[in-house]
Amino acid sequence: MSTHDAWRLLREATQARVGLGRAGDALPTAEILRLSAAHALARDAVHAPLPVGEVTAALIAASGLDVVTVASAASDRAEYLQRPDLGRRLAEGTDLAPGTWDLAVVVADGLSARAVATHAAGLLAVLLPQLRGWAVAPLVVATQARVALGDDVGSRLGAAMVLVLVGERPGMSAPDSLGAYLTWGPRSGRADSERNCVSNVRPPHGLSYERAAEVLAALMTESRRLGLSGVALKDTGAALPPG
Repeated sequence: MSTHDAWRLLREATQARVGLGRAGDALPTAEILRLSAAHALARDAVHAPLPVGEVTAALIAASGLDVVTVASAASDRAEYLQRPDLGRRLAEGTDLAPGTWDLAVVVADGLSARAVATHAAGLLAVLLPQLRGWAVAPLVVATQARVALGDDVGSRLGAAMVLVLVGERPGMSAPDSLGAYLTWGPRSGRADSERNCVSNVRPPHGLSYERAAEVLAALMTESRRLGLSGVALKDTGAALPPG
């Protein structure tokens, strides 16, 4: 196999930038332009606002549940990016009616509103039917939100478990990656080690909704049985999705 064919096979197998070639001591112009375009997409993903109305309508259609909208203590996007601590707690005066719920689901813009708008409803449409018999609270759409905001939301709702679907930090080949973070016994001050994460939900290039839902449903069922989450809860399924 020639070197050219080997690089071609690698490029077809991954979105990573490999075998880009060279023009003298620099990258070819076409690759520099592609890199600049990817950087622009990543920046746009970080700064773009969440289309709350569209996301809410999609979530209602996918789940049949009511949707509540909340905001974090960060007043705008600039403050959210500069003060991560404010994105971890609800804005003052937020009112959430407590109940007795097995699960609260928080759909948070995070660092990529595009990921949430593109993938959150599709993932929930596959996941929720696998949780038959679970009492699921009204869905919560949260803006300027970090993962830990789910602890505050879950605690106020009286949920035994919280699942946060959040836009992950964009990469140069993945501006729309959705992460799903599971925490048993949500309350303010939970550590990241007390959560389980299923990341890179972004078909067709990342995890499919079906595969992500399968892993999440298994983790959530076991979390509920054991009454814990985080490093003590292991994913015993297949290590990798089909190639």
